[in-house]
Amino acid sequence: MKRIIIKPVISEKAERLIEKHNQYTFIVAKDANKIEIAKAIEEKYNVSVKAVNTAIMPAKMLRRYTKRGIIHGKKPSYKKAVVTLDANDSIDIYGTE
Repeated sequence: MKRIIIKPVISEKAERLIEKHNQYTFIVAKDANKIEIAKAIEEKYNVSVKAVNTAIMPAKMLRRYTKRGIIHGKKPSYKKAVVTLDANDSIDIYGTE
């Protein structure tokens, strides 16, 4: 079985989306579509999904300055899904599973 949900995003912006609009943010598999994401969220957390918005976040070049010189690297790209739940549903992303 394909792993669709990789991990939830925990950030200040994600927290604001949860409080104001009941939207939860997840990092998902790059080849997953909106229907697969909605089904995976509904099965894993036992909630009803109202809408799914996705975005592919681009890769970023990183540069670190050290005593030995400049180290170059790359942060990989990933797919992000913002899932809107019904008004009476919620997900405990901090709880143990």
